[in-house]
Amino acid sequence: MKSLFALPLALALTACASHAPRSGFLTSYEGLTSKDGAVRTGVAERKDGEALAGVRKVALLPAELRLGPDGAWLSEDERKLLLREVDAQLCFEVSERYEIVQDGADAKVRAAVTRVAPTGRVSSAASAAASVFIPGPLGVRPGGLGGLSAEAEMLSPEDRQIAALTWNRSATAIGTDNPSLSRIGDALQFVEPFADSAAATMTAPDVKPPGPPKPDPCAEYGPRLRPEGWLAKFATGLYVPQMSGAKAAQSEPETTR
Repeated sequence: MKSLFALPLALALTACASHAPRSGFLTSYEGLTSKDGAVRTGVAERKDGEALAGVRKVALLPAELRLGPDGAWLSEDERKLLLREVDAQLCFEVSERYEIVQDGADAKVRAAVTRVAPTGRVSSAASAAASVFIPGPLGVRPGGLGGLSAEAEMLSPEDRQIAALTWNRSATAIGTDNPSLSRIGDALQFVEPFADSAAATMTAPDVKPPGPPKPDPCAEYGPRLRPEGWLAKFATGLYVPQMSGAKAAQSEPETTR
Protein backbone atom coordinates (compact mmCIF):
# COMPACT_ATOMS: atom_id res chain seq x y z
CA MET A 1 0.00 0.00 0.00
CA LYS A 2 2.82 2.38 0.89
CA SER A 3 4.41 1.96 -2.52
CA LEU A 4 1.16 2.72 -4.37
CA PHE A 5 0.79 6.13 -2.72
CA ALA A 6 4.50 6.88 -2.81
CA LEU A 7 5.12 6.08 -6.47
CA PRO A 8 3.78 9.32 -8.03
CA LEU A 9 5.70 11.44 -5.54
CA ALA A 10 8.84 9.36 -5.99
CA LEU A 11 8.69 9.84 -9.73
CA ALA A 12 8.31 13.58 -9.27
CA LEU A 13 11.23 13.75 -6.86
CA THR A 14 13.55 11.83 -9.18
CA ALA A 15 12.52 13.56 -12.39
CA CYS A 16 15.35 16.07 -12.42
CA ALA A 17 19.03 15.70 -11.68
CA SER A 18 21.39 18.64 -11.28
CA HIS A 19 25.05 18.90 -12.17
CA ALA A 20 27.64 19.52 -9.47
CA PRO A 21 30.03 22.49 -9.80
CA ARG A 22 33.27 21.65 -11.57
CA SER A 23 36.11 21.08 -9.14
CA GLY A 24 39.08 21.70 -11.42
CA PHE A 25 40.26 18.08 -11.05
CA LEU A 26 39.85 17.13 -14.71
CA THR A 27 42.60 18.15 -17.11
CA SER A 28 39.87 19.63 -19.32
CA TYR A 29 36.12 20.21 -19.16
CA GLU A 30 35.88 21.16 -22.83
CA GLY A 31 33.29 19.22 -24.79
CA LEU A 32 31.42 17.78 -21.81
CA THR A 33 27.74 17.38 -22.65
CA SER A 34 24.81 16.26 -20.53
CA LYS A 35 24.01 12.59 -20.92
CA ASP A 36 20.53 11.85 -22.20
CA GLY A 37 18.29 9.56 -20.18
CA ALA A 38 19.84 10.30 -16.77
CA VAL A 39 16.94 10.64 -14.34
CA ARG A 40 18.22 10.67 -10.79
CA THR A 41 21.80 11.50 -11.73
CA GLY A 42 23.43 14.53 -13.30
CA VAL A 43 26.04 13.32 -15.79
CA ALA A 44 28.12 15.25 -18.30
CA GLU A 45 30.60 13.34 -20.45
CA ARG A 46 32.80 13.26 -23.50
CA LYS A 47 34.67 10.45 -25.22
CA ASP A 48 37.05 10.02 -28.12
CA GLY A 49 35.70 6.81 -29.63
CA GLU A 50 38.61 6.35 -32.04
CA ALA A 51 41.19 6.67 -29.27
CA LEU A 52 39.21 4.37 -26.96
CA ALA A 53 39.14 1.68 -29.63
CA GLY A 54 42.90 1.39 -29.37
CA VAL A 55 43.02 0.97 -25.57
CA ARG A 56 43.62 -2.54 -24.25
CA LYS A 57 45.60 -2.09 -21.03
CA VAL A 58 44.73 0.44 -18.32
CA ALA A 59 46.46 1.64 -15.16
CA LEU A 60 44.27 2.78 -12.27
CA LEU A 61 45.53 5.70 -10.18
CA PRO A 62 44.42 6.00 -6.53
CA ALA A 63 41.25 8.04 -6.09
CA GLU A 64 41.50 11.51 -4.57
CA LEU A 65 39.35 13.82 -2.48
CA ARG A 66 38.74 17.32 -3.86
CA LEU A 67 36.15 18.50 -1.35
CA GLY A 68 37.44 21.83 -0.12
CA PRO A 69 36.12 23.35 3.14
CA ASP A 70 32.73 21.64 2.71
CA GLY A 71 34.37 18.30 3.41
CA ALA A 72 35.92 19.27 6.73
CA TRP A 73 33.28 17.28 8.65
CA LEU A 74 34.63 13.97 7.32
CA SER A 75 36.80 11.98 9.72
CA GLU A 76 40.04 10.37 8.57
CA ASP A 77 38.44 6.91 8.75
CA GLU A 78 35.48 8.09 6.65
CA ARG A 79 37.84 9.51 4.05
CA LYS A 80 39.78 6.25 3.83
CA LEU A 81 36.58 4.19 3.61
CA LEU A 82 35.18 6.35 0.84
CA LEU A 83 38.37 6.39 -1.22
CA ARG A 84 38.79 2.63 -0.92
CA GLU A 85 35.24 2.11 -2.14
CA VAL A 86 35.93 4.34 -5.16
CA ASP A 87 39.15 2.43 -5.92
CA ALA A 88 37.35 -0.89 -5.56
CA GLN A 89 34.33 -0.08 -7.70
CA LEU A 90 36.41 1.51 -10.46
CA CYS A 91 38.62 -1.57 -10.47
CA PHE A 92 35.57 -3.85 -10.68
CA GLU A 93 33.97 -1.89 -13.52
CA VAL A 94 37.03 -0.98 -15.59
CA SER A 95 38.46 -4.53 -15.38
CA GLU A 96 35.33 -5.82 -17.10
CA ARG A 97 36.40 -3.81 -20.13
CA TYR A 98 40.20 -3.60 -20.04
CA GLU A 99 43.23 -5.45 -18.69
CA ILE A 100 44.42 -3.78 -15.49
CA VAL A 101 48.21 -3.29 -15.42
CA GLN A 102 50.81 -1.27 -13.54
CA ASP A 103 53.32 -0.92 -16.36
CA GLY A 104 52.95 -0.65 -20.11
CA ALA A 105 49.41 0.77 -20.02
CA ASP A 106 47.74 2.25 -23.09
CA ALA A 107 45.90 4.69 -20.82
CA LYS A 108 45.41 5.61 -17.18
CA VAL A 109 42.24 6.31 -15.21
CA ARG A 110 42.02 8.87 -12.42
CA ALA A 111 39.03 9.88 -10.30
CA ALA A 112 38.15 12.25 -7.49
CA VAL A 113 35.28 12.67 -5.06
CA THR A 114 34.26 16.34 -5.24
CA ARG A 115 31.23 16.49 -2.91
CA VAL A 116 29.89 14.40 -0.03
CA ALA A 117 26.61 15.29 1.66
CA PRO A 118 26.12 13.58 5.05
CA THR A 119 23.46 10.95 5.64
CA GLY A 120 21.21 11.69 8.62
CA ARG A 121 21.41 8.94 11.22
CA VAL A 122 18.18 9.82 13.03
CA SER A 123 16.08 9.93 9.87
CA SER A 124 17.71 6.72 8.64
CA ALA A 125 16.84 4.92 11.86
CA ALA A 126 13.25 6.15 11.60
CA SER A 127 13.04 5.02 7.99
CA ALA A 128 14.39 1.57 8.84
CA ALA A 129 11.87 1.20 11.66
CA ALA A 130 9.00 2.29 9.42
CA SER A 131 9.97 -0.24 6.77
CA VAL A 132 9.43 -3.05 9.27
CA PHE A 133 5.82 -2.07 9.82
CA ILE A 134 5.07 -0.84 6.28
CA PRO A 135 7.02 -3.10 3.91
CA GLY A 136 7.36 -2.25 0.24
CA PRO A 137 9.89 -1.53 -2.51
CA LEU A 138 9.96 2.21 -1.79
CA GLY A 139 11.19 3.70 1.47
CA VAL A 140 10.33 7.03 3.07
CA ARG A 141 13.08 9.15 4.62
CA PRO A 142 12.04 12.27 6.55
CA GLY A 143 15.36 14.09 6.13
CA GLY A 144 19.12 13.92 6.33
CA LEU A 145 19.57 12.92 2.70
CA GLY A 146 23.16 12.35 1.62
CA GLY A 147 24.82 12.61 -1.76
CA LEU A 148 27.94 12.21 -3.86
CA SER A 149 29.63 14.10 -6.67
CA ALA A 150 32.67 12.78 -8.48
CA GLU A 151 34.76 13.24 -11.60
CA ALA A 152 36.85 10.82 -13.62
CA GLU A 153 38.88 10.76 -16.80
CA MET A 154 40.98 8.46 -18.96
CA LEU A 155 44.27 9.87 -20.19
CA SER A 156 46.73 8.68 -22.81
CA PRO A 157 50.38 8.10 -21.79
CA GLU A 158 50.98 11.67 -23.03
CA ASP A 159 48.19 12.95 -20.71
CA ARG A 160 45.77 13.65 -23.54
CA GLN A 161 42.20 13.28 -22.34
CA ILE A 162 40.47 10.35 -24.05
CA ALA A 163 37.26 10.31 -22.00
CA ALA A 164 35.87 12.23 -19.02
CA LEU A 165 32.74 12.75 -16.97
CA THR A 166 31.31 14.70 -14.07
CA TRP A 167 28.73 12.86 -11.97
CA ASN A 168 26.27 13.98 -9.28
CA ARG A 169 23.55 12.24 -7.30
CA SER A 170 21.60 12.90 -4.11
CA ALA A 171 19.33 10.61 -2.13
CA THR A 172 15.60 11.19 -2.37
CA ALA A 173 12.99 11.38 0.37
CA ILE A 174 11.00 8.60 -1.29
CA GLY A 175 12.72 5.89 -3.29
CA THR A 176 14.97 2.88 -3.19
CA ASP A 177 18.03 4.49 -1.55
CA ASN A 178 18.80 2.51 1.59
CA PRO A 179 19.03 4.46 4.86
CA SER A 180 22.24 4.08 6.86
CA LEU A 181 23.61 4.87 10.30
CA SER A 182 26.91 5.80 8.64
CA ARG A 183 27.32 9.51 7.89
CA ILE A 184 28.66 8.55 4.46
CA GLY A 185 26.11 5.78 3.86
CA ASP A 186 24.46 7.42 0.85
CA ALA A 187 27.78 8.47 -0.67
CA LEU A 188 29.16 4.94 -0.35
CA GLN A 189 26.10 3.46 -2.04
CA PHE A 190 26.41 5.89 -4.94
CA VAL A 191 30.03 4.98 -5.67
CA GLU A 192 29.02 1.86 -7.62
CA PRO A 193 26.71 3.69 -10.07
CA PHE A 194 29.36 6.39 -10.46
CA ALA A 195 32.00 3.78 -11.32
CA ASP A 196 29.61 2.09 -13.74
CA SER A 197 28.95 5.40 -15.51
CA ALA A 198 32.67 6.19 -15.60
CA ALA A 199 33.56 2.82 -17.10
CA ALA A 200 30.78 3.13 -19.68
CA THR A 201 32.04 6.58 -20.68
CA MET A 202 35.53 5.11 -21.05
CA THR A 203 34.36 2.35 -23.38
CA ALA A 204 34.39 2.72 -27.16
CA PRO A 205 30.95 2.91 -28.80
CA ASP A 206 29.33 -0.40 -29.73
CA VAL A 207 31.84 -2.41 -27.68
CA LYS A 208 30.31 -5.06 -25.43
CA PRO A 209 32.28 -5.56 -22.18
CA PRO A 210 33.62 -9.13 -21.91
CA GLY A 211 32.87 -9.32 -18.17
CA PRO A 212 34.95 -9.98 -15.02
CA PRO A 213 38.40 -11.46 -15.74
CA LYS A 214 39.97 -14.49 -14.08
CA PRO A 215 42.04 -14.32 -12.00
CA ASP A 216 40.45 -11.20 -10.57
CA PRO A 217 42.88 -8.23 -10.57
CA CYS A 218 40.64 -6.58 -7.95
CA ALA A 219 40.75 -9.43 -5.42
CA GLU A 220 42.35 -7.20 -2.77
CA TYR A 221 38.99 -5.45 -2.39
CA GLY A 222 37.11 -8.66 -1.63
CA PRO A 223 34.31 -10.30 -3.64
CA ARG A 224 32.48 -8.28 -6.26
CA LEU A 225 29.16 -9.34 -4.78
CA ARG A 226 28.56 -9.14 -1.04
CA PRO A 227 25.44 -11.18 -0.16
CA GLU A 228 25.97 -10.42 3.53
CA GLY A 229 25.16 -6.80 2.71
CA TRP A 230 21.80 -7.81 1.25
CA LEU A 231 21.10 -9.93 4.32
CA ALA A 232 21.92 -7.00 6.59
CA LYS A 233 19.54 -4.77 4.66
CA PHE A 234 16.82 -7.43 4.83
CA ALA A 235 17.28 -7.88 8.58
CA THR A 236 17.71 -4.25 9.64
CA GLY A 237 16.44 -2.11 6.77
CA LEU A 238 19.82 -0.35 6.74
CA TYR A 239 22.87 -0.14 4.49
CA VAL A 240 25.84 -1.38 6.55
CA PRO A 241 29.19 -0.31 4.99
CA GLN A 242 31.23 -2.99 6.77
CA MET A 243 29.06 -5.73 5.25
CA SER A 244 28.29 -4.17 1.88
CA GLY A 245 31.37 -2.30 0.74
CA ALA A 246 34.92 -3.14 -0.28
CA LYS A 247 37.05 -5.28 1.98
CA ALA A 248 39.18 -3.21 4.34
CA ALA A 249 42.81 -2.72 3.43
CA GLN A 250 45.34 -4.94 5.14
CA SER A 251 47.20 -3.02 7.82
CA GLU A 252 50.93 -2.70 7.40
CA PRO A 253 52.87 -5.17 9.59
CA GLU A 254 54.72 -3.58 12.46
CA THR A 255 58.49 -3.67 12.20
CA THR A 256 60.55 -4.85 15.13
CA ARG A 257 63.14 -2.42 16.38
